[in-house]
Amino acid sequence: MDRVLSGMQPSGPLHLGNLIGALSNWVRIQDKYECYFFVADWHALTTGYGNPSQIRDYTIDLLMNFLSAGLDPEKSTIFIQSQVPEHAELHIFLSMITPLGWLERVPTYKEKKEQIKDKDLDTYGFLGYPVLQTADIIIYRAKYVPVGIDQVPHLEISREIARRFNYLYGNDFFPEPEALLTEFPKVPGTDGRKMSKSYGNAIYLSDDEKTVTEKLRTMVTDPARKRKTDKGNPQVCPVFDLQKIFSTEDERQEITKGCTTATIGCLDCKAILIKHVINLMKPIWEKRQHLIDNPSVLLDIALEGSKKAKKVAGETLIKMKELIGWIS
Repeated sequence: MDRVLSGMQPSGPLHLGNLIGALSNWVRIQDKYECYFFVADWHALTTGYGNPSQIRDYTIDLLMNFLSAGLDPEKSTIFIQSQVPEHAELHIFLSMITPLGWLERVPTYKEKKEQIKDKDLDTYGFLGYPVLQTADIIIYRAKYVPVGIDQVPHLEISREIARRFNYLYGNDFFPEPEALLTEFPKVPGTDGRKMSKSYGNAIYLSDDEKTVTEKLRTMVTDPARKRKTDKGNPQVCPVFDLQKIFSTEDERQEITKGCTTATIGCLDCKAILIKHVINLMKPIWEKRQHLIDNPSVLLDIALEGSKKAKKVAGETLIKMKELIGWIS
């Protein structure tokens, strides 16, 4: 089986957008590929270096959500980045050969610096994020990284760094990671913008049923529809964008007809959505509660996964050092 690797930063609680956009896809592909999924806690330090203890708390929550959403430690290797120090060692070697200009032209580098104004991001860790990301991927010699089409340029720098290493040392030692293109539907938040913890518009997997229901009931709709008697346009309604993800085709047709003729109100539409979202999240809540009640299960899985990852990463490092003639 071809090897796949991906990770998530523990920079906040996981929300519905993360579940639909990435985590659900991980669950689907774990039967088809040899999968390595990790909590990228070192990456979270690039912007969260001021409060490392919070990253630890989010790491536990992220692991809990990995398992609650359906990742299976019998099928996938689930681990914590910082428990495999080989990532950092390879990062050092790669940082010595990566041109500065490559890092400065990464699209997200300038974007995040412009968006995040309350933190000093003029640090090497923030600039060098792609180098550590490359180490994360190629230390397992992963063939694929699941990404959406808009993220392909971000993966290209990892391919360039792997290619430069192979060129400098005269060997195709590291495979250039390929994009495993997957559909990442845009998941709107309660205010209509893309769901994000930084916007305060997210539905979290840790929210209870009452909270989820209230958030969806008060979600923004078609701004032109102020009363039930006003005819609406589902194509400009964020709630209907969620209906496209969660509801059936028959339900969407019924909603479209009722909205455009003003025979159903927004709360009627939202009731259908709430039903589907609650049904999706109920088994996740049950698994989360089981892990909260049995924390040792979570820690054991992370420990075993990290041991397995460390073994594979260590073997790669040994062979790499032999190739370049490094003796340590």
